[in-house]
Amino acid sequence: MATINMPKKETGDDEPLRTGQGRAPMERFRLQVDRQIKNTFASLEEAEKAGRAIKKAHPVVQVSVYDSQQSQQTVLE
Repeated sequence: MATINMPKKETGDDEPLRTGQGRAPMERFRLQVDRQIKNTFASLEEAEKAGRAIKKAHPVVQVSVYDSQQSQQTVLE
């Protein structure tokens, strides 16, 4: 039986360690479309701006912004 010799991967300190399935850390405000998180933002204004753009393009979907620190959800209409 033949064996395949793969080159050894160099481990350098320049690559950041990935945790959890490689997901970026969540920020305070979460933009949700039909109850699915699509993006996170540091400020409420940024999240609302992106949410209103989605709502304008797709008026049928439910768009909301969730504040993870205060556990409040705001539905954009």
